[in-house]
Amino acid sequence: MQKIMAPWEIQRRLVVKAEEETNPRFGHKPYERPFQEYIKFGIINLDKPAGPSSHEVTAWVKRILSLKRAGHGGTLET
Repeated sequence: MQKIMAPWEIQRRLVVKAEEETNPRFGHKPYERPFQEYIKFGIINLDKPAGPSSHEVTAWVKRILSLKRAGHGGTLET
């Protein structure tokens, strides 16, 4: 019978099939992307502290980042 290895026991290696450059007409490299694009098209992963409601935290994010619209998916409660 074959032994099932734990995930941390498996030796992995990175396989790169091709190295390509990003054409600036189609976007940015992640580390060169302007912050405004992350806000416009992105998601903020937020660890909400205990106390304020999900709606309060969403309002804070809108105010801090000068956004017209923001929302949360589900509950932000712990």
